[in-house]
Amino acid sequence: MRRLSLVDELISQADAFVKVVSGHARATGRPSPAKGLPEPWLEPDERTLVGRLMRVNHAGEVAAQGLYQGQMLTSRRPEVRARLDQSAREEGDHLHWCAERAHEMGTHTSLLNPLWYLGSLAMGAAAGLAGDRYSLGFVDETERQVERHLDHHLQQLPEQDNQSAAILLQMKHEEVEHGAAAMELGGRPLPWPVRSLLMPAVAKVMTGTAYWV
Repeated sequence: MRRLSLVDELISQADAFVKVVSGHARATGRPSPAKGLPEPWLEPDERTLVGRLMRVNHAGEVAAQGLYQGQMLTSRRPEVRARLDQSAREEGDHLHWCAERAHEMGTHTSLLNPLWYLGSLAMGAAAGLAGDRYSLGFVDETERQVERHLDHHLQQLPEQDNQSAAILLQMKHEEVEHGAAAMELGGRPLPWPVRSLLMPAVAKVMTGTAYWV
C-alpha cells in the first residue's frame, strides 16, 4: 500500500468517515451468516432486546473502522497497513450484518456513530504513533475484549434467536483471527493500565450509551 500525500490522506479519511456513518463502509461483500436461517418468533420485548444488542455491536464495528483507519494513518510498515486494511474490510461485513439485524428488529443504529468513529480514529492514530508493535498489540487486546463482549451478548440473546447468534458467532471467530494475525506480525502486549483500566472504561461508556441511543 503506497503512502498518500497529505491532501490525498485527508480526502481518504473524509471519504471513509462518510461511508461508515452513512452505512456504506468498505467490506468484502459476504452475505450475513443469518441468511437462509428461519426467522424465529420473538416477543416484542425480545425484539427490543435483540435490537439494542445489535445496535451496541454495530456501534462497536463503527468504532473498529475508526481504530483501523487511525492505525493505518500512522503505521510505519506496509505489511502492517495491508493487514489492518484487510481486517477493516472484514469488520465492514460485521458492521453491515449488525445494521441489517437491528433494522429487522425495528430499531435504529446508534445516533452517536460519528462520535464513536472520530473518537476511535484518534485512539487508533495514537496507538500507531506508539509504534507498529504496540499498534498490533492494541489490535490483539481490542479483539480479546470484543470476544468477551460477544460472549456476554450471546448469553443474553433469546434462546430461539438463531439468526442473531449466527452473526455474533461468526464475528467472534473472526475477531480471534484478527488478534492472532496482529501478534504474528510482531505485536507486543500493551501495558497493564491500558489494557485493564483505560480500554474497558472507554468500552463501557460506548456500549452503555449505544444500548439506549
